[in-house]
Amino acid sequence: MEVVDDHSVERASSALADVDTPGWSRRFDLLSDSHRLEILLGLHRAPGICVSDLAAALGRSENAVSQALRVLRGQGWVTSTRVGRSVSYRLEDETVHDLLHWIGARHG
Repeated sequence: MEVVDDHSVERASSALADVDTPGWSRRFDLLSDSHRLEILLGLHRAPGICVSDLAAALGRSENAVSQALRVLRGQGWVTSTRVGRSVSYRLEDETVHDLLHWIGARHG
């Protein structure tokens, strides 16, 4: 491979050190699923919502919503709180919160 401009090569390669590319790739991968994105938008607008209410709001099965929440919770994006038999969920990751605002999400 022939290098034309060493300075440009150095600047371009140094850009990789500035960004957590694996972390951002995971974020974009998770956000690329419209079902998970809808769940995040629902949690953004209604923090503390339970699975059954979120499923009803999205027109999805509780099982499908629970499975997606498990993935999001595993990434640290969502937290859950149990009160008696009910479990409520909320968006926890500030970067994801900011991304949702960037795409147009608003609070209630």
